[in-house]
Formats: sequence, C-alpha cells, structure tokens
Amino acid sequence: MDNHYDIIVIGAGNGGLAAAATMAKNGYKTLVLERHNLAGGCATSFVRGRFEFEAALHELCDVGSAERPRPVRQVFDPVGAKVDWQFERNCFRVIHVGDDPYDVVVKGGREGFIESIEAAVPGSRAGLEKFMELGRMTQEAVEYNNSVTVPLKFFGEYADFVKAGCYSVDEVLDYFGVPKRAQDIINTYWSYLGIPTDEMNAMHFLSMVYSYIVDGAAMPPKRSHELSLSMCKSILDNGGDIWYNAEVTDLIFDKAGKVCGVKVGDKELYADDVFSNAIPHNVYNMLEGKYKVPDRMLKLANAREIGLSLATAYIGLDCSAEELGLEDYTIFVTNQSYSRQQEEKSADGGFYIVNCLNLVVPDSSPEGTCTLFFSLPLFDRDFPRDLTPEKYKQFKSDYVGRYIEHFEKLLGIDIRSHIEEIAIATPVTFARYLGTPKGAIYGYRTSGWDNVLLRSVFEPMDFKIKGLHFVGGHHVMGDGFSSAYVTGSMAANALLKQYKKEGK
Repeated sequence: MDNHYDIIVIGAGNGGLAAAATMAKNGYKTLVLERHNLAGGCATSFVRGRFEFEAALHELCDVGSAERPRPVRQVFDPVGAKVDWQFERNCFRVIHVGDDPYDVVVKGGREGFIESIEAAVPGSRAGLEKFMELGRMTQEAVEYNNSVTVPLKFFGEYADFVKAGCYSVDEVLDYFGVPKRAQDIINTYWSYLGIPTDEMNAMHFLSMVYSYIVDGAAMPPKRSHELSLSMCKSILDNGGDIWYNAEVTDLIFDKAGKVCGVKVGDKELYADDVFSNAIPHNVYNMLEGKYKVPDRMLKLANAREIGLSLATAYIGLDCSAEELGLEDYTIFVTNQSYSRQQEEKSADGGFYIVNCLNLVVPDSSPEGTCTLFFSLPLFDRDFPRDLTPEKYKQFKSDYVGRYIEHFEKLLGIDIRSHIEEIAIATPVTFARYLGTPKGAIYGYRTSGWDNVLLRSVFEPMDFKIKGLHFVGGHHVMGDGFSSAYVTGSMAANALLKQYKKEGK
C-alpha cells in the first residue's frame, strides 16, 4: 500500500527528527509530517535584510568530541548527520547589579571553573571540588544507565548520584559548604532549565552544568537550522520521506485501540507505530470526543505546570563586536542574586541574557557587522490584562527597548544607533509557531514530583496508548535542544529493541 509506512512521525522538531533518522537508518519505511514549510521547530533560523538570525539556540551541551562523544553526538553520528561543531570554552559572564554587586567571567574546564569562582569568592574551592566530583559521577552514572539493563552500580559506586536525585540544587550546594555568593554565580545557569534552584532536581542541574564546564558549549556555525538539515538529509538518504505543510488533524485507531495511522486533511496514512513530537496537551485535545485517553495520562497532563517562556530580540548591527566593545559570548545580567527572586521579579528585570554569536562564529554575519540575541523573561503574568492586538506591537517594542537601554548603560556602549535590523518574538510568537500552551519553549516544568528522574521511572506507566510514542523537549528529559534529541533517539531505540524481540 502506498499509504502505509512502518513509522510515521508527527512534527519535524528535534525529537521527531532524531526518532525518524534512527528508524530510517535501521531500514524502516519512515514518514515525517510537518505542518510548517521547513523542519526544526525551535531549531531553525530566519533572514532579515542581510542578517540570518538564530531563532532559539543559545548553546548546546552534551555534544563532546569525536574522541569522547557525549549524548548529542551519539544521536547524530550513528545516523550520519554531519555537523561542523564549534565550541565556546568559557562558561559565561554574569553581571549582578543589585545589592552587593559583582561582575564575574566564569571560565570553562574543571580547574578554570573552580579558579574563576574561588577568585570571586575566596573559600569556595573545597565545596566546588565536591560539586565537580558529583558532576563527574552524575555524567558517568547516566552513561552507565544507558548502556546496561540492570544498573547495579547505582547502589554502590554511584550511591551519591542516587542520593542527589532526591534533593534540590540548593540543598546539595549547602551540604557541600559552597558559600552563598558562589552558589548564586553557579546557579546563574538555572534559566537554561527554567526552574529556580530551590526546587530544581540536583541531578538534572549537575548533568547540564558539568557538561558545559568540561566539554564546552557547542554551536553550529550555520545556526541550529544546520542541525535540522543534517537530520533531514539522514532521513532522506536512508529512504525516509518528509512532507511539509502537512498538519496532522487526527489519529487513526484499529479495533484493538492501537494507533495505526494519522489523518492529514482528507488523506489517511497508516503505520505500525507513530511518534509524536507534538506536546501531549495538543494530542489529547485532538482526540477529545473521539477516543478515551487513559485517565492516568489525562490526570498527568492536567497536573503538570507549563514551563518557561521568553521574549527574544534578534538584532543586526552595522558595527562589529570589537567596535561595540563586546568580548563575552554569553552575558547574564541580574538585579536579584537568588534564582527564586530572579524568576518572581522577572517583570522588573530580574534577569536577562545577551549573546553575540560572532564571538563564537566570527563570520556568522557580514564583515563589519554583528548580531545580538536578547533573551528576556516574559511570563503570562507579565502581559497587561487589557492588551489588545492593536497595542501588542507597541507593548513588545517597549518591553524589549528598556532591556536594550539598560544593557547600553551597564556596559557604556551604544546599540540603538547601530541597529540595522530587529525582530522581536514573544510567547505569542512561540505559541503560534510551536503550538505549545502559553508559548512554552521547554514544555512542562521539570520540578518536584515531575522531575526528570521520576519521569524516567514512571514513563511506562504514564503513557499507555498503544502504538503512540512521545518525544521532544516536553517528554521525560525536559528542557531544551539536547534532551529533545536524546528523547527521540531513546524512544526509537526502545522501539527497535521491541521490534527485534518480536522479529519485525
């Protein structure tokens, strides 16, 4: 049958592409259905004038080197997806402008990281050594877990890793005796996972931070669209197919209640299994009144909190980074030192992030120019209750404008007179493009009872629709790009193992 596939993937986001590439590479007839006219979801770029802007990616962790590949490279390399990885070796610069201000450049590498914070907060070294050792153990334990069936080492060699999974970041850093100011500097990374550190799972945080410190932050020179295109090429090279402008409007079930296909407009397409890169909320809404979603799945979706979203300003300047006086790729600015206060006071400029891609990829914009990427907190609560479509453009312009002005005054530089191109996205933009509730960029909030560790343990119990497999940043690994790729690969490999057992 021309309309039958082994695998159908709903959505060409990061998780969907990883799942599709893995299945196609293993010889299964695979079709990806994407409602937009290009692949990638968040992993894409766009052009304004003579500038190509990165849509979402700050930097990617867990890539590693060819000699020591980490989870992201372990997804890309086996399917032949080629990426020209470039790395930023410093972690970040953080400028705290509130009470008891500080300005610290945190270097990369284990020793560089410790020395940077020790210099800023004398007496931190002993606690940081323990923190880094637990980070090493966390990375090793995760690798071990992915390579064996029964992780017996967890209760011996990796016992501290198991314990850390039961505590928050703050609790672990307090236990190690890391001074408060040093904690605030380390915890600057909280926004990359979208959870303040008094509730963020320590294991989740450690896994990300240690990778940034030891392996560096990766960035594809052709922006994240390079990642998507490399995955698309792998799918097509291995006999798969990708349909664009093809929005899935319904799932098809067989008599036993197993998903056996999808509807795209008036077309019915059939498959042995379906992967969904669409967030579960949207899938369940699509099925309402047509199929009884298991109560446990509905209760889980209703109990979960929607995660972080942002406003982003993409700015093309008619001067170089050197002329502007910028030396650091990633600059965090805070007026509250503690992550909880940074989130709660986000509307008052609690924190924001500024990236200049030219400092990692010098030719990412025309010669004599540079691009800036402002990431600004913007939650549903921050929108004026009387905001109308007519006022929206002025609202987002004013919102971004005050951060640009603040950054100019802080560093003593002139940005506004050099702006050649500017585009602004808000959660409204992300909701329209990604289809996520409230424009969430990280899916569901990974905290408390819904942390990554517990999601992984209960995943087989929580998702019970036969033939349907969820992937992407909203699933078990949570947060951003790297975890979305990993969940796609994990789900595909689990299905491959099942197929092997069944003799398919």
